[in-house]
Amino acid sequence: MTDPELVPIGAFAKLAGLTASALRFYDDAGLLHPEQVDPATGYRLYGESQLARAVRLRRLREIGMPLPVVGEFFAADTEDAARLIDEQVARVTEEAAGIRQAAARLKADLGQEPGLPICALPGPVFAAAVDQVLATTSHDPGIPVLGGVRLEADADSVSLIATDRYRLALRTLVPTRSFASWAGTLAGDDLRTLSSQLRRSPAVTIEAGERTVGSRMADGIVLHCRLLSEDFPDHRLLLDALPPVTHRVTVGKRQVVRALERRAPETAGVRVSGGRPSLLLEEDEVPLDGSATGAELTVWFELTTLYPALSQAIGDDLMLDLRGPDQPATVRSADDGDLTTLVMPCRKDESHP
Repeated sequence: MTDPELVPIGAFAKLAGLTASALRFYDDAGLLHPEQVDPATGYRLYGESQLARAVRLRRLREIGMPLPVVGEFFAADTEDAARLIDEQVARVTEEAAGIRQAAARLKADLGQEPGLPICALPGPVFAAAVDQVLATTSHDPGIPVLGGVRLEADADSVSLIATDRYRLALRTLVPTRSFASWAGTLAGDDLRTLSSQLRRSPAVTIEAGERTVGSRMADGIVLHCRLLSEDFPDHRLLLDALPPVTHRVTVGKRQVVRALERRAPETAGVRVSGGRPSLLLEEDEVPLDGSATGAELTVWFELTTLYPALSQAIGDDLMLDLRGPDQPATVRSADDGDLTTLVMPCRKDESHP
């Protein structure tokens, strides 16, 4: 006798978003056996309690998880199961990056004209600059250019610019050689993939093509990055429109970053009082070694906005230009070139000091 509450494979497949043939496949693979098999007809029958596993199985396969790993997933505890998902996403992301690179090379090969040499830079310096501005990009399907990095080169400097509409990062480098003035927006995902390879080359020559930008390594290998066609936000207009600086705070980078890492509050305040700067972290005020100008002022920032700007700063010293509690602040640093990051303040609950 079959259980009347069980449903045949076709009906169960529709509930799970699978096909009947897929369910047979997963049964044979040992991942999802039917609750019962009709002894007379051999039909597979499934119970309602199996639906959650079937749906989860479908989702795991949608992210490309191999069958052996799926088996490990179902046998794992919550922590290990989450780790397996993260590892699969990392594998897929790496494969996608490789595919994008191969596609970029193929597109570059379609054009017979060589890339236009723009400038030459030390590979490790260029890679570090890329990492510093990539922290300010965002993935917005409605505005894909926010995931890109603007590269502008002239005879004296090379600038990398990124923005997510809440922050803006501007990193300026001094090239070892300049060949031509040029500007374009590079795909941030491609740059992120190339960063580790760029770091291993003592010198990199940037070459501009019609659809891609090539980074020619010291060994002659060219790594390609897609060019984005959308208009990049006018960062100069944004910077020129900023109100005047009312307060300037100069502190050591290490002490500020260390304090934020130890406490990791959701919000942090920068306070200027009596010519001295301090950090407000939860209920505590942390004095900072440094100087400050201007009248008494406190500006609050979300940690996710402030910390990347501070941690990516170059050199040992930070300069914060403040314009008021509700105006954008500028984080500036300089060593090999300079880095300017615009960060937006946030409102702080009045119940906090």
